[in-house]
Amino acid sequence: MKSLKYWLLEHPSIVSFRWSPTQSWGSTWWFLISAISFYIAAAVTLYLILKFCRCSRPIPLGPIPAIHSIAMSLISVTIFIGMFFSSYAEVQDTRWLWQRTRTTPFEWLLCFPLGIRPSGRVFFWSYVFYLSRFLHLLRTFFIILRHRKLSFFRLFNHSILLLMSFLWLEFSQSFQVLAILFSTLVYSMVYGYRFLTEIGLPGKSFSFTVNCQMLLLVCNLVCHVGVLSLHFLRGGCNGIGAWVFNSVLNVAILVHFLKSYVEMHWQRKATHNSSSKSDEGSAKQSRHNAKLKT
Repeated sequence: MKSLKYWLLEHPSIVSFRWSPTQSWGSTWWFLISAISFYIAAAVTLYLILKFCRCSRPIPLGPIPAIHSIAMSLISVTIFIGMFFSSYAEVQDTRWLWQRTRTTPFEWLLCFPLGIRPSGRVFFWSYVFYLSRFLHLLRTFFIILRHRKLSFFRLFNHSILLLMSFLWLEFSQSFQVLAILFSTLVYSMVYGYRFLTEIGLPGKSFSFTVNCQMLLLVCNLVCHVGVLSLHFLRGGCNGIGAWVFNSVLNVAILVHFLKSYVEMHWQRKATHNSSSKSDEGSAKQSRHNAKLKT
């Protein structure tokens, strides 16, 4: 237990972490813009090459998607545990200050005080989450190679997730602790479920994924209301400009998922109705055949 605590909380790289262009890989705007541009260009290029070559058969990827899914699930679990205990340690270390300002731990999770710097345990795990978004981008290429599908929303969604995790660190944005805890909890379940389907267990990963994403977005939306309330009641939250930008993007993503959720519900209902009608028709035909025999 002491060894785990050391590697998750007390390691010098965690305690002395500082987000800066000289100490953190990928911490510049130029790098972020280049990475997103390269991701979009590579995905579109691969999709067009396969389309022009008229390759209709899925390209076998072997165990790569399964390895990717289990790796993302384990990374998400690690970030969740690290962020959870780092937040608890931060609460214990700064309790004296909160008593003077009459701030509760939950208010701190939603609203960072003005002037906070992106350094220490909490921001280290936020940085690890940011790095994990690059590994998350690989799933786009798996879908292109397997299903020849590429949607604008997938490119938009993955790019925005990478951008938002960068803004959390760049502007020491409020609410990022809860956002990372919610996200890693959901991703650990989603990618764990995808791993099980990759190794042959039956399941409908799309339905499960959409439901989990909907739950995540709704939780984020509720917490955003709390951040806005505390911003006006407590005299301001740090990084509120980046928070407003992220909120607008979250609303756009939520609207799309609501649309997908409704479409999925109606497809299920239509499939159920058609199967019921076919069963009813088969029963009538069986009764008619029985009458003819008699």
